[in-house]
Amino acid sequence: MNTAISVEHLAFTYPGVCDTPGVAVFEDFNLKIEEGSFVAILGGNGCGKSTLAKHFNSILLPSGGKVYVFGMDTADEDKIIALRRTTGMVFQNPDNQIVANVVEEDVAFGPENLGVASPEIRRRVDDALKQVDMYEYRQHAPHLLSGGQKQRVAIAGIIAMEPKCIVLDEPTAMLDPRGRREVIDTITRLNREKGITVVLITHHMDEASKAQRVVVMNDGAVVADGTPQEVFAQVELLHKIGLGAPETVELCWQLNQQGFRLPLDKLDPEECAQALYDYLKA
Repeated sequence: MNTAISVEHLAFTYPGVCDTPGVAVFEDFNLKIEEGSFVAILGGNGCGKSTLAKHFNSILLPSGGKVYVFGMDTADEDKIIALRRTTGMVFQNPDNQIVANVVEEDVAFGPENLGVASPEIRRRVDDALKQVDMYEYRQHAPHLLSGGQKQRVAIAGIIAMEPKCIVLDEPTAMLDPRGRREVIDTITRLNREKGITVVLITHHMDEASKAQRVVVMNDGAVVADGTPQEVFAQVELLHKIGLGAPETVELCWQLNQQGFRLPLDKLDPEECAQALYDYLKA
């Protein structure tokens, strides 16, 4: 499998203000993300996950080390346009990414700025809106949509630029449970059906459990990396750095503290219930 993103010995420090010292986030950070994968990056506030995401399409540049996206050096000024065509970013607040008064015009904004011909823009806009199940809202005003619908329009705007990778920086942080579910279902489908590499920055364990791989960060370093089942079974480690596991895992872990011997890899409620039933029946 080809590598989509390669972070090699990354160092980054936010500069200080008014003679105050800078804030070092990374000193020697390394990570590889494979093309076509769905990776969730977890961590508490201030662990560096959003800073890392901004290195993936040159919003931030390394103080040291290198970040390569599909073989392109993010610090190469000549590659910035190609990088941002290749890797689209979706942020917390969809209102900050919506620039037009009509949904389809907003989705067309990115391709227009890339110089795409009008007939091709029309095709891309229609396809993108269909992929996020927002085609019927193409003539609507974005400000009348729900939070989840707005975020799906923001994702459609990225899809219309035909990226190989989408990086989402806590895209559900401002959404209600229904909106969160809409967004996660959308990006899961894009990864599965279109082969788009997805990097999801989140603090919601249930969202991360939908990924193929989970990377846990703390203090600018990776402290756990593996499948959701492998990572979330490390309940003590997660608690130590101020995180929790999905509710099903937490339930089994709490019962194990009382003498049960339940597996800690059941992320689905039905699987958890079956494991508990089997244990009690034995």
